[in-house]
Amino acid sequence: MSGLAEIQFQMRQALVQGEVEPLASLITGDADGINRLNVHRRNYETSLTTALVGKFPATCWLVGTAFVSEAARHFVQVQPPRRPCIAEFGEEFPGFLAGSPGAASVPYLQDFAELEWRIGHVSVAADEPAVTFEDLDSIPGYDTLKFQGGVRYLDAGWPVDELMKVYLTDSPPDQLVFDQARVWLEIRGSRREFSIRRLHAAQFAFRNSLWNGRPIVEAADHAVDLDRAFDPVADLVALIAGEFLIASTPRS
Repeated sequence: MSGLAEIQFQMRQALVQGEVEPLASLITGDADGINRLNVHRRNYETSLTTALVGKFPATCWLVGTAFVSEAARHFVQVQPPRRPCIAEFGEEFPGFLAGSPGAASVPYLQDFAELEWRIGHVSVAADEPAVTFEDLDSIPGYDTLKFQGGVRYLDAGWPVDELMKVYLTDSPPDQLVFDQARVWLEIRGSRREFSIRRLHAAQFAFRNSLWNGRPIVEAADHAVDLDRAFDPVADLVALIAGEFLIASTPRS
């Protein structure tokens, strides 16, 4: 008899990869048992594919539901969930989708899907009590800052925020000039609402570095290297005024 760990691994391979034969000797009912397992495998694949596609309605609008669904089905097979929280499943999907056959004709596909993924997260966040100006003097420069859960940043090679606006308003202009251009986006939201704002390069570098856990001084130096006119203190004040921050304790 196989050990429990081995049986669990074989069950995982059967459901995720379709490798049912190693379990054949452990399943009662002969062919009927294998058939029942295959039904579970198909249900597993279908439910995950449906959940994943449901997170990218704007991307389906852009390139078609059939295209996204086929890519999602393959994604589920090769990159199954690694955590029990389905809400986190799909973070790598924009890049996977952009590498799918036929995607090269839509060079902004990954940026657009990345934007939609971030919108999906920020729009369901709930704000926590924010850092106040009274806390400003107690924030040392070597400290790191914690952002509200409804804040994300995206460095995109195409102005995909314009495309997203067309999708959201459902009112395409008579002519949309969509040329390649780098944009730095700040996505902010909570409780089913969100906004997208363009930042300039240094401001994006400062805020994105802080969001990723870099100390204030390092984030400021990085931003000033890009633009000597950038004032990190003023932007930190703006972050506090906008209630972007919820803590100022060092991260482990």
